[in-house]
Amino acid sequence: MRTAEVKRRFLAHFEANGHTVVPSAPLPAIDDPNLLFVNAGMVQFVPYFLGQQTPPFRRAVSVQKCIRTPDIDEVGKTSRHGTFFQMNGNFSFGDYFKEEAIRLSWDLITKPLEAGGFGIDQSKIWATVYLDDDESIGYWRAVGLPAERIVRRGKADNFWSMGIPGPCGPCSEIYVDRGPAYGREGGPEVDEDRYMEIWNNVFMQYERGPGTDKENYPILGDLPAQNIDTGMGLERMASIMQGVDNLYEIDEVRPLIDKACELTGKRYNVNHTHTASESHPDDVRLRVIADHVRTSLMLIGDGVTPSNEGRGYVLRRIMRRAIRAMRLLGYEDPALPELLPVARDSMSPSYPEIATDFGRISQYAYAEEEAFRSTLRAGTTILDVAVADTKKAGGKTLAGDKAFQLHDTYGFPIDLTLEIAAEQGLSVDTDGFKRLMTEQRKRAKADAQARKTGHADLSAYRGALDAGGAVEFTGYAEVSRESKVRALIGGEGLITSASEGELVEVVLDVTPFYAEGGGQLPDLGLITVGGGKVEVLDVQQPLPGLIVHKARVVEGEVRSGEAGYAQIDVERRRAISRAHTATHLVHQTMRNFLGESATQAGSLNAPGRLRFDFNTPGAVPASVLHDVEQQVNEVLMSDLEVRAFVTSQAEAKRLGAMALFGEKYGEYVRVVEVGEYARELCGGTHAARSGQLGLVKILSEASIGSGVRRVDALVGMDAFRHLAKEHLLVSRLAELYRVPSEQVADRVEQTVAQLRDAERELEKMRAQLVLGGAAALAEGALDLGGVAYVGTEAPEGAAVNDVRTLAQEVRGRFPADRPAVVAVASRANGKASLIVAINDAAKSRGLSAQDLVKGALSGRGGGNADLAQGGGVPADQAPHLLGAVQNAVQTR
Repeated sequence: MRTAEVKRRFLAHFEANGHTVVPSAPLPAIDDPNLLFVNAGMVQFVPYFLGQQTPPFRRAVSVQKCIRTPDIDEVGKTSRHGTFFQMNGNFSFGDYFKEEAIRLSWDLITKPLEAGGFGIDQSKIWATVYLDDDESIGYWRAVGLPAERIVRRGKADNFWSMGIPGPCGPCSEIYVDRGPAYGREGGPEVDEDRYMEIWNNVFMQYERGPGTDKENYPILGDLPAQNIDTGMGLERMASIMQGVDNLYEIDEVRPLIDKACELTGKRYNVNHTHTASESHPDDVRLRVIADHVRTSLMLIGDGVTPSNEGRGYVLRRIMRRAIRAMRLLGYEDPALPELLPVARDSMSPSYPEIATDFGRISQYAYAEEEAFRSTLRAGTTILDVAVADTKKAGGKTLAGDKAFQLHDTYGFPIDLTLEIAAEQGLSVDTDGFKRLMTEQRKRAKADAQARKTGHADLSAYRGALDAGGAVEFTGYAEVSRESKVRALIGGEGLITSASEGELVEVVLDVTPFYAEGGGQLPDLGLITVGGGKVEVLDVQQPLPGLIVHKARVVEGEVRSGEAGYAQIDVERRRAISRAHTATHLVHQTMRNFLGESATQAGSLNAPGRLRFDFNTPGAVPASVLHDVEQQVNEVLMSDLEVRAFVTSQAEAKRLGAMALFGEKYGEYVRVVEVGEYARELCGGTHAARSGQLGLVKILSEASIGSGVRRVDALVGMDAFRHLAKEHLLVSRLAELYRVPSEQVADRVEQTVAQLRDAERELEKMRAQLVLGGAAALAEGALDLGGVAYVGTEAPEGAAVNDVRTLAQEVRGRFPADRPAVVAVASRANGKASLIVAINDAAKSRGLSAQDLVKGALSGRGGGNADLAQGGGVPADQAPHLLGAVQNAVQTR
């Protein structure tokens, strides 16, 4: 039974039992700043479990795409673990509890194949329950599971909590006995390879309170009790249903291993071993390739692109480990063009969008592999030099800081450093490397922790929401209205009043103010309440449905419960709305010219201007930008109607409305369309017609990260004012050059070319000036104990390359058998630098250019024994640097 069929049967079973089918949330965990990725099926339902939101259904079922990354380095070492997996889950929010949860899982597992179940032999099923959960034991006995196959286990195995204050409770897990070939008899406590866990039922009947590590005590707060969160590992169930030994042999993964074997000439040894120590090293690498290529496909499919931060860094690391594993297996050519299509074909039966969007996915994947191949080439060269220097100095160990630099600066994998060093007979200071890595992680963790706000104390906001329900937003249709102050929130929570000068958060029952979201800045304006007046400085939505006006009391006093009048800054709103509509047009037009892969990666809609980030692997040619701008303005001239309407997700998809990666949409969505030209899911405000935008002027296009570009543009009067300024500038230049306006660009280019020619001539003259005295300097060398020494200052402002050339030129004027040391100091931008060059005869006397530089600069500087340089000290230290070198040569 294919994995997609296992998924289909699971959803069908629970849908037939009254559960609403909920689509998988995107892999990026956009609603939880504590997570990079969704790592469990229950993540998208957390607000319901915490009581922050009222669930729109009593029963739900989903198959959630998940990623767990804490142990990426362990992937491949067992047959049961990977980064990407799928969690089948059924959930009850105060509807049914233990008895029905156990019955529903038992029915699906044991129901015959022809009846839509999984048909697992009942004699192979085991269950575990929490120590004192006699209730669950009774329900398992009731469905027919014998007492000898029900095992009580402790808190470490069978008690679940979110790790924060909130619901928690006992678990009941389901295992399948795979037979004696997989391990010892005796149940899950004896061998969890033989007895594979496939399902976990979590019964949320307790609440973990703040300030305690106890997890098992009665409900203390107001959270809903008796919720159900269950998870069935899709890959694990698929391995059972397909009769294969491990997760790497199921239909979604094994084709990748087979393809990697075909490319590398290796053989995957299928057996019943489950740890790296028991299997061939090639098997481990093949598993890494299969897991990581599949994970990369799914991450890019959900809008993540390789980068050096956050989710993008995890993706980059995963991709590079797969590429590296192929290299270790002897495959030197680009691997992803061979492997990624195999992953696509395996996953598209469950996720058809992977196939339709493969052009974009592969574009990013292949570009990342090519970039990493270049990194490997450059890093290998740098490592070769470091190895040579270590061996020349008589060392046997490559320094940990050098290994860390290769890893951190060049993305060079530590395992590759270890391999190459070993080939050269060197070890690596791994302790030093690990120490530096630990320090870096601590810094990153501290920085991330400082930015986290997830699961903060939202009691004041929740209280305001619970008191009156969701705030009604009327800003699509009006810019002012009468309202009532539902709540005032100050620094210590809910307050009853605020006086002039105080900052306060105002919750109205109805508001025309738009809360910041979807890239659109919030509305600003005034709220008059009784005899008081507040200036709205920001509008946010800390909880879904709760609109909060962050404001300053500018007059009188405002009180909770009073009637008020809310009025937004209309001109600001109109300018922002024009920018938002323009963003939709730029987005659509970019896709028209660059293809469907040019998807939005972020935006900012501000008064009169927009910033649009989009995915594309390379720079957009100036000619394309010109065409995009022209086509957008033609749409403006057509004065198309801008219309917004609410419809189902399915209908919006049928209409071709664009959705944004990483966004989580409900069953019903708001669609904004500009005539038939652009259609996109959007909750923002817009102009009524495209002609109201007036003009769109693209100012710039640049890279903001790997595979992500940014366009900045002006809209409306801001665009007209910009063009007016440009016109004045061109007119002035035409007047100065005494040419028509259309010839200004040519004349400016000529002027720039002439200036560059002049700069090159000046550089030649400076170089000649610096080098002109080389012969005289060599003739005037001092004899310091048989060593010819030249110490001189270069003309102030001399280029570093010229100073280096001077030192080498003077050194070359001495006979090969005469030891010579040449030191040249220079001053530039208030700093002094030093370059030292010596010949082989001087090295035979025990002298080293690197040692001389470091001695003069208190340990700073770099280079080698022949030529070294350093600097960074005040300019007036130049004579001191030369004196230090001379003294070192004399006293050697």
